[in-house]
Amino acid sequence: MENIEWSNQTFITEFILLGFGNLPELQFPLFLLFLVIYIVTMAGNILTLALVVTDQHLHTPMYFFLGNVSCLETCYTSTILPRMLAGLPTGDRTISYSGCITQLYFFVFMVTAECFLLLVMSYDRFLAMCNPLHYAALMRSWVLIELVSGSWTMAFFTSTLITLLMARLTFCGPNKIDHFFCDFAPMLKLSCSDTNLIELVDLLLCFAIILPTFLLTLISYVCIITIILRIPSTMGRQKAFSTCSSHLIVVATFYGSLIIIYMIPTVGTAGDLHKVFSVFYTVLTPIVNPLIYSLRNKEEKEALRKAHSKLLSSPQVFTKSKVMFLG
Repeated sequence: MENIEWSNQTFITEFILLGFGNLPELQFPLFLLFLVIYIVTMAGNILTLALVVTDQHLHTPMYFFLGNVSCLETCYTSTILPRMLAGLPTGDRTISYSGCITQLYFFVFMVTAECFLLLVMSYDRFLAMCNPLHYAALMRSWVLIELVSGSWTMAFFTSTLITLLMARLTFCGPNKIDHFFCDFAPMLKLSCSDTNLIELVDLLLCFAIILPTFLLTLISYVCIITIILRIPSTMGRQKAFSTCSSHLIVVATFYGSLIIIYMIPTVGTAGDLHKVFSVFYTVLTPIVNPLIYSLRNKEEKEALRKAHSKLLSSPQVFTKSKVMFLG
């Protein structure tokens, strides 16, 4: 363990992420599993973002929000999985103090932004279903920009506040974080400073962000389900319920794990259980989002088909590539 001694007190300069080190026989299978998840997550979200940006037919409020979510999930996954993947086959799980604080900052930023973006998306669907005649007027371009900008801004201030408070703490040993990334609660356990202030701020932020956004998102989908029940066509109801239930599964998985970890201390402090629930919202949600919110949509399937057809019908692209390759 690398450390610095000042006035007979040792200060930690690096941490060790224990991760799934208690399962040595599963290190390589876990590496392959998380590698596949990472590749699929990145490919799905980048593809969604590219289609939303390039296809004019997808320049609508719903896909504007989906593009932001895809961008978020791409950064979110890249904040956590690469470091974990590097440590699984090699056994090197060390991370510098500054690297750990940086990872915590982006983690809090992405989680907070996702809470608000999921709320904004549910509000968009609520207006589309419950007030379709005024939808275009209510969701104008400046409204979309304000909603998304507000989401990212709230995430910035939340992560900055938490990171500044965490950076003020002193870590003087031990340096082993019982997690696969630098999460808030496992880091607090290692601090030898008074953590009452940051714990209070964290609790207040949880009740000010996680709980309200979850309840408002849930209310939006309840209203949407109420509208769906009034659809006379059985096939129409089934199709709408299928889409709505898929969205609710994502919301329930994301918020359920967050609430269990950060708002129920007696459960959230259990190391192994903490890791299991963390996998749900850091690994599973990013890979499921593009499948449920985007690639199942008829418009995006059509955009993907057009992009594929355009690529195949442009032989000059392959000719140029061949010329460049041959030099």
